[in-house]
Amino acid sequence: MNFNDHFKTAWHLTINTIVPLIILTLVMFGICILTLGLLAPPMMAGYTYALLRLIRERREPQINDLFSQMKLFLPLLGFTTAAFILTGIGFLILFIPGLVMTLALAFCCIYMVPLMVDQDMKLVDALKESYSMAVNGEVMDHLVLVILYFGIIAIGSSIFVGLIFALPFATLLLLLVYEEKNRPSHPITGSDSP
Repeated sequence: MNFNDHFKTAWHLTINTIVPLIILTLVMFGICILTLGLLAPPMMAGYTYALLRLIRERREPQINDLFSQMKLFLPLLGFTTAAFILTGIGFLILFIPGLVMTLALAFCCIYMVPLMVDQDMKLVDALKESYSMAVNGEVMDHLVLVILYFGIIAIGSSIFVGLIFALPFATLLLLLVYEEKNRPSHPITGSDSP
């Protein structure tokens, strides 16, 4: 996998649509804060939808894209709650089990939301397919992607303004790799898809 090409493409897409991406990211953060994180999972799914359309159609992200995946509210809320409980139990037992659980979730589930948004998969099917995409093929490439994705977000998180730029860039990088690994045979789904 050529991460250099994906890096350049993600950078160009970010720079070329920086204003809509900043607005979209700020609105998503605002909604997540106002709802105390309750709407964070479907907002991130809508964010993924908007950036997939940016990659495929060169369509600028729009605010209403954030609300396009509200049908995923319950499945993603259930998954997020279960993941939080499992990692919490792991950290309560000892630090190492919690860390292992967190890393395993990051490694195995990184494509889950794109699969649910793009291919209209159910949660369990998306989990299975994401795991399959992670372990089949070049595992080292997948590991590099996970490190890059979370590394970019962590570096951007050091200051709030940095996160506004880092999140769209990291998400675009993830989705470009997703596109290479899983070329869908049909257009992305959503309330206003063609």
